[in-house]
Amino acid sequence: MENYEKFDAIVIGAGHAGSEAGLALARLNVKTLVLSINLEAVGFLACNPSIGGSAKGHLVCEMDALGGQMGRTADQTMLQIKMLNVGKGPAVHSLRAQVDKVEYHKLTKYTLEMQDNLYLKQGEAKQILVENGKVVGLELASGETFACSAIVVCTGVYLKARIITGDYIQEIGPSGFKQASFLSDSLKKLGFELRRFKTGTPPRIDARTIDFDKLEVQYGDENIQTFSVLTKNKLPNIRPCYLVYTNEQSHKIIRDNIDRAPLYNGSINGVGARYCPSIEDKVMRFSDKERHQLFLEPESASTNEWYLQGFGTSLPMDIQKRTVQSMQGLERAFIMRDGYAIEYDCIDSTVLKPTLESKAIEGLYFAGQINGTSGYEEAGAQGLLAGINCAMKLQGREPLVLKRSESYIGVLIDDLVTKGTNEPYRMMTSRAEFRLQLRQDNCDLRLTEYGRKVGLVGDEQYKIYQDKVQALERARALLDKTVKPNQVNEFLQSINESPIEQSTKVINLLKRSNVDIFNLNECLHLFDEFSSVVLSEINVEVKYEGYLKRQWLQIKELNRAENQKLDANLDYMNIDGLRIEARQKLNKIKPLTIGQASRISGVNPADISVLLIYLKKIQK
Repeated sequence: MENYEKFDAIVIGAGHAGSEAGLALARLNVKTLVLSINLEAVGFLACNPSIGGSAKGHLVCEMDALGGQMGRTADQTMLQIKMLNVGKGPAVHSLRAQVDKVEYHKLTKYTLEMQDNLYLKQGEAKQILVENGKVVGLELASGETFACSAIVVCTGVYLKARIITGDYIQEIGPSGFKQASFLSDSLKKLGFELRRFKTGTPPRIDARTIDFDKLEVQYGDENIQTFSVLTKNKLPNIRPCYLVYTNEQSHKIIRDNIDRAPLYNGSINGVGARYCPSIEDKVMRFSDKERHQLFLEPESASTNEWYLQGFGTSLPMDIQKRTVQSMQGLERAFIMRDGYAIEYDCIDSTVLKPTLESKAIEGLYFAGQINGTSGYEEAGAQGLLAGINCAMKLQGREPLVLKRSESYIGVLIDDLVTKGTNEPYRMMTSRAEFRLQLRQDNCDLRLTEYGRKVGLVGDEQYKIYQDKVQALERARALLDKTVKPNQVNEFLQSINESPIEQSTKVINLLKRSNVDIFNLNECLHLFDEFSSVVLSEINVEVKYEGYLKRQWLQIKELNRAENQKLDANLDYMNIDGLRIEARQKLNKIKPLTIGQASRISGVNPADISVLLIYLKKIQK
């Protein structure tokens, strides 16, 4: 190779997966090139400019606990923040921030530019260079060639992307950025089977043409926790959001023109996500509904563009306009950017190891929507783990593979590499078997030690974590303190709880329905020294003690299966007693443990029994 500069690792793409991967590598002292098809696309929020949401907020906080960047950037650029699902149990409480699209991009790009060991370059990847089954370099469309020992592919929705609005089809990437034209062919030559997925985005509306007085305002929460433990400032709610509703007229316009919808007339070939249907899909699939709730959300403090969340569409522009203007408050709406669908290439994620490295090509990692996921948070989480594991491999260290029982990131990656996905994958709380253990409030307790061990959690963050652990120990000790009737009976009667007749422990009071650690502390002032974060943690531990113990027993059982290792080179076709389907599926996935094998679609409990018998035989 001629005219190259040697890098340890190259990251293809600088979206949310690529940014996290590049920063993780560089912060772990790996000389890294991050390649973006356009530097204006670095950290770009092409769809809704929000971070977090149901289950996604968990991912962001877990990334922060490991030393990732997304939570810090979201905190610094937010316009509004809310805790979702507060009317439900603590397992599903999730932070969601509406962030400033312009500032988020600027801060992400600046963070990459200022990072030691990281070099940011505009260019398009053409061909991944492989020799003897190992990555050795990357060729760009410009003809430049860079040598490297590892590559992390984070191409998002850019591979042979095309934008579809009605019968207007453009061979471009999101928001008008250039598509990636060459890399798909390179991946095919390397043996990767590509599939076609689809996602979509709603129109953007000029704020001057919105009648906000007719809409229902949605304010953010005050004095709320942050995504990152390193954020010290109180988060201000700068902008409100608004509720909008479709109506029968909106639905009639769509139904009368459904033959012009690319989703229904065959213009779209890619597979979309069932959980996030377009507005035309909602109207056709849920014909009994009189209206659908939408959200009007600001794109940035420096623009008049507002995003109509829930109105993802590829309808022709004239139908978009008529439908939008049929809704109350949007009668005069001027669409600045039309909604569109986007199709793109991605891989079958079951060809990856749990480290997100290719099983076939050493030093080649994949993260983000290239793996069939959707969402910034899912992409960022994969990018962070791919970056960490790439660095660990280059440095001869043990990889970081998180278990399903200890993180949403572990659930996400295990689902991708074990089960795969036939549609854009989105993280949901229902995917986690142990979600009461995997709460957003205890991400730091679960994962900070991992971040510290790999080298991404610095002294400041680790001190915050240690202080919290020590505070929890002191607070738990106070639960055994004895309280006399004259100290609490007036309080108990005020909240419709029966008084106590003899002295009792604080923990017994906290188990009562109407008592929590906050109102009890207003009476006793036992916990005045502790932050609301620590008190919330204690409250959950006491209130859900029985459920938590039950889940710990289930986790113990799961970990027993995870500790039973399988040879990655085992040929399952030679194991008598396994059904043909199980042999084929096991040979394709090559599970590393009995636990992983049990989660493969097409492998049943009887197959697992056969495997356990086989393991005992070879052990003897």
